[in-house]
Amino acid sequence: MRLSKLVGRRIKETPKDAHTPSHTFLIRGGYIRQVSAGIYTLLPLARRVTARICEIIREEMNRVDGQEVLMPVVLPGELWAESGRLTAVGPELLRFKDRNDKEMLLGMTHEEAVVHMIRTEINSYKQLPCTVYQIQTKYRDEARPRAGLIRVREFTMKDAYSFHSSQACLEEHYARLHQAYTRIFERVGLTNVLSIESDTGMMGGSTAHEFMAVAECGEDTIFMSPDQTYKANRDVARSTYKVPQEPLKPLEKIHTPGQKTIADVAGFLNVPTHKTGKAVFYTAGDDDLIFAMIRGDLDVNETKLKNHLCVSDLKAATDQQIRAAGAEPGYASPVALSGSNVRLVVDPSVKGNPNIVVGANEPGYHYLNFNLERDADEEAISLETVDIATVRPGDPCPVTGAPLTAVRGIEVGNIFQLGTKYSEPMACTYLDQSGKSRHMIMGCYGIGVGRLMAAIIEQSHDEYGPIWPAAVSPFTMHMCALNPKKAGVSEAADQLYTDLCSAGIDVVYDDRGDKAGFQFNEADLIGVPHRLVVSPKTLAEGQAEYRSRDGKRVEMISLDGASRFVTNLVVPVAPETGM
Repeated sequence: MRLSKLVGRRIKETPKDAHTPSHTFLIRGGYIRQVSAGIYTLLPLARRVTARICEIIREEMNRVDGQEVLMPVVLPGELWAESGRLTAVGPELLRFKDRNDKEMLLGMTHEEAVVHMIRTEINSYKQLPCTVYQIQTKYRDEARPRAGLIRVREFTMKDAYSFHSSQACLEEHYARLHQAYTRIFERVGLTNVLSIESDTGMMGGSTAHEFMAVAECGEDTIFMSPDQTYKANRDVARSTYKVPQEPLKPLEKIHTPGQKTIADVAGFLNVPTHKTGKAVFYTAGDDDLIFAMIRGDLDVNETKLKNHLCVSDLKAATDQQIRAAGAEPGYASPVALSGSNVRLVVDPSVKGNPNIVVGANEPGYHYLNFNLERDADEEAISLETVDIATVRPGDPCPVTGAPLTAVRGIEVGNIFQLGTKYSEPMACTYLDQSGKSRHMIMGCYGIGVGRLMAAIIEQSHDEYGPIWPAAVSPFTMHMCALNPKKAGVSEAADQLYTDLCSAGIDVVYDDRGDKAGFQFNEADLIGVPHRLVVSPKTLAEGQAEYRSRDGKRVEMISLDGASRFVTNLVVPVAPETGM
């Protein structure tokens, strides 16, 4: 490809809304252009990168017995009604009606569509297990798109779905897909990817893992022990909090005028915040009030709480709703609650923690020496103990006990054990060995292609542009001709370009005759890992200059042997076959 013919211009200035390296360099390098918020056109350079990523994905999915299909982007709402997600999923699902007034939607994920397909094609245990996958456009009406391709509305995803006759079969295949994902991320050139426990979210199911590319701009926080024995997303990360051993003291009511916050109360009574109890109130779309109680120095993890309650949304309760339950805003506790519609969810940091300070459900008063098992009115309220705490850096690891550390990450892949969440309501069944009808057990596995391209840049760039790993680079070699009007330079560069192309090397050739600095800056923005320069100076010696994009290797090579040099340099290594 001659650079003079390549669609997509390089941009000198950093776009105003670009705050991450990947967003900046994808725009400046002529890879993508925004059409609307969270919606981008991929230009030829980006398409070349994503095509290489997709080919690696296909190879690894085929290696674990995946079969490629292609399902529609536009889906009938009735399919999602079967699974129950049509009403359960919020405004991120884009719905519309066709000319026949039939409810339709743009697929943000394809569990319903794949179940619809499989239930018509598979009816016997002899056909199981089965895995199908697609690389398809998705649409999620994201409220706050950000960081270029990292959080978008329209995106390309590889989504795979497996169907099994037993949980043991699913778990075996889940492990194979986990290995396949590890190979994919290694092959595309990511240098630091963590597989972590994750929240199942709207996908449902019992078990899930996310693959996180470590990057400063990542939206997710990952907690892990120093030896990485334990790794988990912030949404599900756990800790163990030591409970002091001390004799129980009598409950004592004390006047605390105007002291509503944890910090105010702790300061007023001269007690540490971890010896206080925090009351946080929510509603979840019904009349019941959710009273979350946690140690005063901790925060409620609303994802954990929603998962425990099996609700998709939580809202902060109003003062009126809190008072109707017999509690007092700013002074609430489980002591003497008069309302019957309170669901009390208590974090383990409170249970067994002796002699803490809590509200007295009366303005201007708190209790000293509250003990949950002794003082909460369990007959009047429903009390549940479950981990709802937001983990912090330095908290003890639940496995090793060592202080947890936190890093930021970009989710580049996820895998779920779905069980029968979709097959049961959608009647996706098979006949077992005895002829009995049973629901198929499912798994699903996703990789965001555009986000993966952005994550590669986040981990592989310098101040001048991306440094593409060879496996996914838009071209293998970037060739520059300096001062091509000088005698013999253009001819030598053209001949070298022809020779490299004939040898099967994918070359982008800067044939425009611009100044050296301009050519090199543009080459850096494109980010091809290998560069050849032909100039009057090198030509006088019958040579070309080779330079790696990362600057670690620079040498002069013979023009006559350039094609052989490059071929030996970039010869691909075939992937292993089998497991």
